[in-house]
Amino acid sequence: MGISENLKKGTSEMLILFLLEKEDMYGYQLAQELRERSDGFFVMPEGSLYPTLYRLIEKGVITDRQEIVGKRLRKYYHLEASGTDYLKSIIDEYRAINTGIQNVMGRNILEED
Repeated sequence: MGISENLKKGTSEMLILFLLEKEDMYGYQLAQELRERSDGFFVMPEGSLYPTLYRLIEKGVITDRQEIVGKRLRKYYHLEASGTDYLKSIIDEYRAINTGIQNVMGRNILEED
């Protein structure tokens, strides 16, 4: 697994929680939002998305509910108050790691040469 895949895997919880902070979403909707907002860089297949969602449910930071939409049963995910706190801690950790990387490299790595 290359660095790109490791970075995506390490930030997937943060991005999912960020999207759920705005509104409740179902799995396919989350995957589409991730793809669209990242301009196609962050593509999360079902085999990665749903285990991540189940992990977040086990942690107690999100809950799910089922709703009938048309003739289909759709499962929506909801960010709980504990999830908002968890998201804040992940963002703080992400920022700290990013700052550390920039300190080591001695320049803003987000700028192009």
